[in-house]
Formats: sequence, structure tokens, C-alpha cells
Amino acid sequence: MKKILIVTILAAGVLGACTKNMSELNNNPKVPENVPGEGLFSNAQKAFTDIMTTPNVNQNIFELIVQFWAETTYPQESQYDLGERNIPQNWWTILYRDVIKDYDQSKVLIRQELATGTSEQKVKANKLAIAEICEVYAFSVVLNTFGNIPYTEALDPNNTTPKFDDAKTVYYALLDSLDAAIAQLDPNYESFGDNDLVYGGDVSKWIKFANSLKLDLGLLIADSDPTKAKSVVEAAAPNVFQSNADNAVFQYLTSPPNVNPIWTNLVQSNRNDFVPAKTLVDTMNFLNDPRRPFYFTLDPNGQYSGGIPGNGNTYANFSHTSDMTKAPDFPSLWLDYAQVEFDLAEAVERGFNVGGTAQLHYNNAITASIKYWGGSDADVAAYLAQQSVNYLTAPGDWKHKIGIQSWIAFYLRGWQAWTQWRKLDYPALKKANNALTDIPVRYTYPINEQTLNKTNYDAASQAIGGDAVTTKLFWDKY
Repeated sequence: MKKILIVTILAAGVLGACTKNMSELNNNPKVPENVPGEGLFSNAQKAFTDIMTTPNVNQNIFELIVQFWAETTYPQESQYDLGERNIPQNWWTILYRDVIKDYDQSKVLIRQELATGTSEQKVKANKLAIAEICEVYAFSVVLNTFGNIPYTEALDPNNTTPKFDDAKTVYYALLDSLDAAIAQLDPNYESFGDNDLVYGGDVSKWIKFANSLKLDLGLLIADSDPTKAKSVVEAAAPNVFQSNADNAVFQYLTSPPNVNPIWTNLVQSNRNDFVPAKTLVDTMNFLNDPRRPFYFTLDPNGQYSGGIPGNGNTYANFSHTSDMTKAPDFPSLWLDYAQVEFDLAEAVERGFNVGGTAQLHYNNAITASIKYWGGSDADVAAYLAQQSVNYLTAPGDWKHKIGIQSWIAFYLRGWQAWTQWRKLDYPALKKANNALTDIPVRYTYPINEQTLNKTNYDAASQAIGGDAVTTKLFWDKY
């Protein structure tokens, strides 16, 4: 297990209109003047993992939106109330201030490091490329949550009212940045070493990760720009993950502050705010899914059962998320082999030249997920043999089959599941009881942008078709 290095540093600036007082933050006396770029990189990796993993309803409610979990006493977030807790503001601020800004500043500091010989220059180049890949990933999460976002002016601490750039333009720029970073990586040389909390500085793993991310981003635009998607996907496919050994895993530790935020919010806080959602549990029960004991506990009747999304469910009556998932050192996945194989199955169905058959990649994806969670080869064989799971006999078209199975596999990766659902439109989720709106397909813009950056906010809102949770992003065509 790698040692997690936590650098308790505030970013040197705040993005957009996240604060009224830029000078106070930029002159924080508690921030050391000579911060190592590698430390900022580690800090950004952990901040990114935490925000993507946390079930804290002040920040991340995607487990609720995709109906992995339902709430108990206070069901407002299950009903898509984003405003009461300023959820979009918190998501936006953490990703820009604690993640993207730290990645960017780490690159600034690493560029300033003296590298005299060829080896040192190669290591430096690898560090810069990996930081760029991570920054691209973080920007893609912001973009695919909101739509048009600050990008070209986002990292200027002196600009408190950045313009919002067109989402499609930014998306394609991110793909270009990803390509440039991949080309810069040299697996014959080292990089961050232990300061890399995902791959321990293994450059060959980062090459696979970057191509796997490229594959995923390429498929996301397949309905809006199939020609571009085909080019991106086919270029990435030969160099993606080949097994679970390639998974991008962030390993938490057993002691605070380096623990999984699921443990922090459910165990340390001694709160009983969530139960598994009936939507997910019933689907897995119907399919005799072998991952159930890894996902859930049994209810008082010795069965797997879930609460109704939108209702105030009684905690004691239902299954709970498993003890394994609530462990302080439970790892978090950035991207995994199962996701890559689902992507390849989709690519085949879309007519892209990535090799193999859709059935092969679909089977590989399900196998990878079951084995990752702790299932056996016998579990895999029995599951895939069922008529309701077998790719040739399962109901629905390819979007339905891949959509259902990838949704199940993405448990506790709510944002990824939400993005996959928006792309494939499966499973056919019904909005929660007492919902304020239809199921959100984006977060609304933060309140600070509406009040402190109003001119640019108004322009962005008009450009995307209205700042509503039901406004689809440019790639979401169906």
C-alpha cells in the first residue's frame, strides 16, 4: 500500500467567482511560500478522489440521482433539491479550487525545477504530462456536469469574472491536450514516484489510463459527432486497459484524514441517512447478481431489499451498503477495466474498428466487475449463462444491455453511472417520488456565478438553453 502524502495547502487562487476576496486567499499567511509541485499534485489527486467518492449531500448526490441509494429521514436530495445545500456551488468550488488549480500550479512549479541531464528532463516531462492528464480528467468532470464552463480564463487568479467557454470547443481542446500529454510520456523513465497516489509513478500505467480516458471521452460524443468520435475511439483502443491490474485505484488508509469519505460520512458520523435503492436492489435480485453480498447487507428478513427513491425510508427495515464498502481503507476507482470493456462493446455496436465483438467485450466487462468485487469464476459463468444476462438473449437493444450492466458495475461511482445513463438512456429510470423536477441531466450553475459573475452567467445560461437541471449538454442528443 502506498503511503498517502497529504499536503495541507490552500490553492494560490480561487477560480471564477468562488470568493469575494481574492487578495486574502492569495496572501494566506498559513500557506508555505515554497510548496513542492509534487506535493500539490498529490493533494489534487486526493481532493479529486474525495469529491468523486463522497456521499456527502452537500457536494455529491449522484448515488441518489442514479438510484443506487435512497434516503431515510431527509429525502430532499433524492427529490433533486440542489439549492437548499448549495450542492452545485460546493462541487464546482472543490473541483476548481482544490483540484484543477492545484494540478495547474503543480505544473508551474515543476517547470521551474532544474533538470540538467537527459534523464532528469525526461522525468520532468513525464511529471508534466501526467499532471496534464489528471487536469484534463478533472476539467472533463466539471464540463460534463455543467455544460459551458470557464476554461480559457479559469486559472487566472486576478480575474474574478471569467467568461464561460463553449462546452463543445472546450471538450475538443481537452482531447487535444490529452493527445499531447500521451505523446510526451516516456515509459523508460520515472515520474512522481510515491507522490503519485494512483499508480506510484508508473508511466506505462498512465499511458493506458490516458488512452482509456480518451476512449471514454470519445464515445461520449458519438451521438453528436460520430465522425470525430470514431477517430478518437479508434486511435485510443489499441492502448487501453487490458485487465483489472491496470485499474486506476486510489487506496485509502485506515486512519484519518486519509480515509474513504464513505466511512467518514456513514461510520465516523454515526449517521443512518441512506439505504440501497429499490431500483438497483430489485434489478440485481431479478438477475441473481453475485455482487449483492459485496454491495449490500441482508435486511431483517434475510433478503436484499431497498428503499424507494424520494421517500423517507426506515433505515432498520432495509439492506444497507455492505461493511466492506464502509471500511475506512475501501479503495476508490477513477477508471477501471470493466468500464473500458463496456466502452469497447459500445464502440463495436456503433461500427467503430476496435477489434473483437460486442458480446466478447460485454462479457469481459461483466467478468472484470464481478472478479474485482470478489466473485468467483463460477459466479461469472452462472451469471453470464442466464437468458436475462447473455448478450445474445437479454432483452432490449445494445444500449439497453450495456446500459443495465454498466449501471450495476458502476456501484459507488455515481457520477460515472450518471454520465453513462445520460449517454445510453438506460436503465429506464423513473423520477423519484415527490420529485421537484425530472431526473437531472446537469447541475445548475453555482449561486456565486449567478450573483458575482452575472454577465457571463447570463450569457452561458442563454447559450446552453437555460440554466435548468433538465437542459441537456451538447453531446446528450436523446
